[in-house]
Amino acid sequence: MASDQEGAAPGVDMDRSCKGERILAEARSWLGTPWVHAQAAKGQGVDCAMLLCCVFHAAGTVPWIDPRPYPPDWHLHRDRERMLEIVRQYADPVTEASPGDVALFRYGRCASHAAIIESDEMLIHADLSARCVEQRERSALDDRLDSYWRVR
Repeated sequence: MASDQEGAAPGVDMDRSCKGERILAEARSWLGTPWVHAQAAKGQGVDCAMLLCCVFHAAGTVPWIDPRPYPPDWHLHRDRERMLEIVRQYADPVTEASPGDVALFRYGRCASHAAIIESDEMLIHADLSARCVEQRERSALDDRLDSYWRVR
């Protein structure tokens, strides 16, 4: 009898691998979308929070989540972990990130920026300074890394 994971490399979770591929395919389809606070329109505008909501929903891994409204500077004046509270509902913390996992970064007083891990070297995120969804070296944000999360 053939296994569902026949031909897979030892230790590779094929369900996780397929889920990661779906997440990354969707995330890559957002590349170049302008950064616009609290928007969720591919090719027109998105920020890092709504990018996660859109990508993970389109990949079929979470229901539609809409954390709006939120002010653009919410993370500068409050300690409340708004982003982390939402991520915890759908994901579990991991120590080593895999493609398709979420990375949270600290800006201001709490974890307030999110990205999708693309590879050992790269991530995809909606970046205010780049003014769009871009691929970036993971090492560029190492000093702000808060945690990694894997969607259930």
